[in-house]
Amino acid sequence: MDTTDRPHVPSPAARLSGASAGLALSCHPGPVVAVTGLATALAVSSGPAHGRWVLVGAAVLAGQLSVGWCNDAFDAVRDAGAARPGKPVARGAVGRGTVWGAAFTALFLCAVLSFACGAAAGAAHMTGVVAAWAYNLRLKGTALSWLPYAIGFGSLPCLVALSLPGSPWPAWWAVAAGALLGVAAHLGDVLPDIEEDLRAGVRGLPQRLGPARVRRLLPVPLVAATAVLLLGPSEAPGGRTAAVLSGAALCAVVAATVCAGPRPVGAWRKAALAGTVVAASADVVLLLARGTQIA
Repeated sequence: MDTTDRPHVPSPAARLSGASAGLALSCHPGPVVAVTGLATALAVSSGPAHGRWVLVGAAVLAGQLSVGWCNDAFDAVRDAGAARPGKPVARGAVGRGTVWGAAFTALFLCAVLSFACGAAAGAAHMTGVVAAWAYNLRLKGTALSWLPYAIGFGSLPCLVALSLPGSPWPAWWAVAAGALLGVAAHLGDVLPDIEEDLRAGVRGLPQRLGPARVRRLLPVPLVAATAVLLLGPSEAPGGRTAAVLSGAALCAVVAATVCAGPRPVGAWRKAALAGTVVAASADVVLLLARGTQIA
């Protein structure tokens, strides 16, 4: 019998493998790894406490997974209509119901792990995670789109500090720096997709400002975070370290601002992006260097 024209039917194992890969990719793995790594490193730098950093890292990982899966499941119809690449739910690689189930499961695990760090720590972290869900479900298309990012990133130092023995309150400058980095993350994350988002009817703060204004605005929260991290703590960092890190951040911000013309192209666009990345990296290093002082 000639079977050359018979349509190929994937085996159950192949379908399961494809769905697993789609589920893994739909969680936004890049941001999940970055945010979880930052929170875990901050927990490690804040002081030893019998593996506390493992619990903090697990809580943040579960929260970030829930947020990523919620985002892709909720936006699946719009992503499919826009034919956006890299969206497994939109292209049918994994079912929308499967992703919603994973999102709520991760949210439940996040709550359990967060409150295992302490009641106050759990409440602080869950506030950030709920804010991120609110962004996905409603605030993404409003002028308040920046607020969930500020709350979410600001909640990370709160989780780390409140999980310490005695549940000490986090230092104001650590929370402020986290919130500022969150605003910068929002601007940087949305910037490449602004024109596409506008066509889809998404009108968050960056979309309302437009690409040119967002490129000019992006360095502002980064340099503000640098100032807070350098001037906020009562104990100043070593002179050489402060000079190198703050100089790198400020020079990068100046480069990003100069290069951010209305339509930066080629090397200019790459220089602006590189400047922003260097500035953000310097802020993260400063925050980690202050780990023992965040509470």
